[in-house]
Amino acid sequence: MNALAQLGMVSVNPTNNQTTTVPIDILEESRTDYFVERNGEKFAGTHLLVDMWDAKNLDDPVQIDKTLRKAAIAARATIIHSHFHHFTPNGGVSGVVVLAESHISIHTWPERHFAAVDIFMCGSCDPHMAIPVMQHLFQAKRLDINTERRGRIVP
Repeated sequence: MNALAQLGMVSVNPTNNQTTTVPIDILEESRTDYFVERNGEKFAGTHLLVDMWDAKNLDDPVQIDKTLRKAAIAARATIIHSHFHHFTPNGGVSGVVVLAESHISIHTWPERHFAAVDIFMCGSCDPHMAIPVMQHLFQAKRLDINTERRGRIVP
């Protein structure tokens, strides 16, 4: 746990399952099911793959971090941690905002004016609400969005 804390990867408010000694059968009974049910289908969450073409502002990790955090909040997600890396010489950025509900990740290619964004959220979050917030910074002329329902429960 100390190694993770040094990296800033331990939640300020750890969940009970990190420290509890309650028997498993009691935990099983009190666990909340964060699966989603829509149109008669039950699944873990919605996963968006967003390709942003002819985009701008793809080389500033601080600004991208702020924007992806705002996008998570707009989607009603809970931010746990974020980390971004700036590549040289082309200036691309890779990073992730880790959410209690999963993640938002990005990899940019400024030299191609392209960003690949991955948004996966479970529970009552709406990952689609993150896109306009990101679009405000990146101003992509074309968005290609693929939507998947992850963890489908098959009857």
